[in-house]
Amino acid sequence: MILMEHIIREGHPTLRTRAEEVTFPLSAEDRQLADDMLQYLINSQDPEIAEKYNLRGGIGLAANQVNSLKRMFALHLEDENGELLSFVAVNPKIVSHSVEQTYITSGEGCLSVDRAVPGYVYRYARITVKFMTVDGEEKKMRLSGLPAIAFQHELDHLNGVMFYDRIDEKDPFIQLENSIPFGRD
Repeated sequence: MILMEHIIREGHPTLRTRAEEVTFPLSAEDRQLADDMLQYLINSQDPEIAEKYNLRGGIGLAANQVNSLKRMFALHLEDENGELLSFVAVNPKIVSHSVEQTYITSGEGCLSVDRAVPGYVYRYARITVKFMTVDGEEKKMRLSGLPAIAFQHELDHLNGVMFYDRIDEKDPFIQLENSIPFGRD
C-alpha cells in the first residue's frame, strides 16, 4: 500500500527525470505498481481510510512520484457528468487538443508539493488521448474539464515537468487570450 511517506517531494531528482516507455506484457512488478497507484487515489478519497493512514487526497498519481521512472499514471475522479473515470494510463500521449485553454481558478496542487503555489497553470481545455491499459489494450478518450487538466498534469510528471513550471513568474495570474477559467468547489 502506498502511503504519503512513499511519495517523493519536490527537489527529488526523479521528479525532474523523463520516465521510460513501458513494455508489454507488463511485468508483475509494473502491474503491482499500477494497482498500488490507483488504490492510493481511491483510499485517499475515502475519508475514513485517508484519516486512518494520514493520506492527502489526490485525483492523479504518476509513477515518478513514487520514485519509479515508468511511463504510467493513475487517475481517479469524476467528469463533468458525474461519471467516474478510474484507470491507469500506460505510455500515455495527447494526440490532439483544443486551441482554447483552461486553468483552475484556485490553482493546481500536487501530492509531491507540500506548499501552496499561487498562480494559473494553463492547460488545453479539451484533449484526445491514447494510452495502453495494464492489460495491453489501446484506449482512446476525449477529455475536457478537470479530467483533461489532471491528465495533462500527470503527463507532465512523466516528462519531468512540475505544474509550477507553467506559472508565469512575472505575472502568476496573467489572463491569457483564448482561455476559460475552470472553477472548483
